[in-house]
Amino acid sequence: MHIIVMIKEVPDMERVRFDRERGVVDRVSASAEINPFDLYALQAAVDLRDRYGGRVTAISMGPPRCVESLRDAWARGADACICVTDRRFGGADTLATSRTLAAAIAQLDYDLILCGEKSVDGDTAQVGAQVAEHLDIPHSYYVEHVMDIVDGIISLTTADICGAKQSRKMKLPALVSVSRQISVPLLPTLQRKLESIDIDVQKFDLDDLSLSETDVGSKGSPTRVSKIVVPETIGRDSKIFRDDLSGFIEAMKPFVKGRRS
Repeated sequence: MHIIVMIKEVPDMERVRFDRERGVVDRVSASAEINPFDLYALQAAVDLRDRYGGRVTAISMGPPRCVESLRDAWARGADACICVTDRRFGGADTLATSRTLAAAIAQLDYDLILCGEKSVDGDTAQVGAQVAEHLDIPHSYYVEHVMDIVDGIISLTTADICGAKQSRKMKLPALVSVSRQISVPLLPTLQRKLESIDIDVQKFDLDDLSLSETDVGSKGSPTRVSKIVVPETIGRDSKIFRDDLSGFIEAMKPFVKGRRS
């Protein structure tokens, strides 16, 4: 079984800065890493490979530097890595991104595609489903457990959605977007980290895909992010009452005025 894992390289959101004047994320202000949600998909793929046999390929679309995140994916258990990179892919929205990734994946012999439920920098949760639609394969979101894969049929359960869980079966090939309940991402071993330095990362550019310039990047994107607005933190005064019941009651009176005790 060949499992494809889509990963995205994102800035460290704990350290990244926002350019309030331009309304954009200053991506060079912080180091890059694998989208945390995709780590659960990668670990799930490794677990399924160990359970059923086969291989795992990590694929990412981004600038050439995303090769480093793919090396990290290899260190965490992937068997091969593909970087889909070209300056003409720049400025892509979710539609153009999914179209590009789907065109790359279509060239591979695969059985299952896994991805995280969303990315921490975009938070759209759209690319996975769009890739499935471009490839004309079934897909399921927020999957928390794969029960089994038998005779080309995958059986799974979804996380709690609107108060209910769902059990589903899909014919492979299929795409599964996972929740954080599906796995516990493991840290890479030192040996795999060292070996990842010298692995061969395959690269696809636009000329390798059955797409034109009007299909990808900003030219193939019908939507635009006009501005990112970061709310300013508003400081609040606080006071701690220890062994001072009367003081606490006096402080709360303005908030409970007119209410029955």
